[in-house]
Amino acid sequence: MSTTAAARTDDRIQRDVLDELAWDAQVRSLDIGVTVGGGVVTLTGQVDSAARRWAAVRVAQRIRGVRAVADDIEVRPIGPVDITDDALALAASRALEWNSFVPAERLDLTVSNGWLMLRGEVEFGWQRRTAERELRRLRGVRGVTNLVEVTPAAPADADRIRRDVQRALLRGIGTERVTVEVEGDTVVLSGVVRSWWERDQAERVAWSAEGVCAVRVDLLVGG
Repeated sequence: MSTTAAARTDDRIQRDVLDELAWDAQVRSLDIGVTVGGGVVTLTGQVDSAARRWAAVRVAQRIRGVRAVADDIEVRPIGPVDITDDALALAASRALEWNSFVPAERLDLTVSNGWLMLRGEVEFGWQRRTAERELRRLRGVRGVTNLVEVTPAAPADADRIRRDVQRALLRGIGTERVTVEVEGDTVVLSGVVRSWWERDQAERVAWSAEGVCAVRVDLLVGG
């Protein structure tokens, strides 16, 4: 009985993910395969940009019942590749410079075959995430490797960080099922959340705390 129920659940999740991929304007791809086992969604196939690949993963994550997403999608531009690495590097540099929240002068960018490598230092974790998000949106990007280090201006205060993150979580997602621990300058989130949206919000909150250099997310989705 339980096996049959699980199979029906996986089948429903698969249909929902496929419908959402076809409906979402940022994806709308029929070249993405979807398999589901035990609530874990595996995406295969190909898309024409890193932005579309990232959007497909986000689509799968927001479907109710999804516990994890395995991304096996290949980025393969359609038609002749008319964006050189030099042009892509220039576009990426300008994107970082135009974002007022990103300290572009502290970042170093290299491009090889459409793959962007980002290095440097920032003061806040959310700046690191913002810089990567800006690059993923660019046409011609096959992928981004983010090696930016977070170096806070002041030493981490573990007790303050724990209190601030816990309070922000209560304000933002209204849950007490997330446990916040601080190990040095790393925030560790554990417990259970109801959706991938809550998981993302919890991670965003942790990265936003002053003095945080790393975030480890051990949250389970569902339950």
